[in-house]
Amino acid sequence: MKKQVKVKPNSKRQSIEEQPDGSLTVHLKSPPVNGKANEELIALLAERFNVSKSKISIKSGLASKTKLVEIDT
Repeated sequence: MKKQVKVKPNSKRQSIEEQPDGSLTVHLKSPPVNGKANEELIALLAERFNVSKSKISIKSGLASKTKLVEIDT
């Protein structure tokens, strides 16, 4: 399953909001430095979709706020 994800780093809280179009908006506490926000994103999505972190990969947008994430279920 592929999901369009909009990331908001440096947020006060961690949360995942599903948008009406099926995309996700993810609030992360980590700053976008040295891949920390991407690591936190993968951990949050793994918890949300009940899969291991290795089943989640960022297909595009590694350095962007808008990412395409693939989740193997």
